[in-house]
Amino acid sequence: MGDFNYLPILNSILYSFLGIAILLICYIIIEKLTPEKTWHEISKNNNTALAIIFGAFIIGISIIISAAIHG
Repeated sequence: MGDFNYLPILNSILYSFLGIAILLICYIIIEKLTPEKTWHEISKNNNTALAIIFGAFIIGISIIISAAIHG
């Protein structure tokens, strides 16, 4: 029982945090590039179109990050 290898688990945790950090950096960049604050527009003004576009952006960036990490 002492031969269990923790390296794959540690790699998964490391790459998960790396992916989340990259996604947050991309979010901050998009937030700076857009004229309106996206979270304010979505939550306060109920801008459904922006929410759909922003959701698609997050999914797209996540797929790119996943592909880059997994090779």
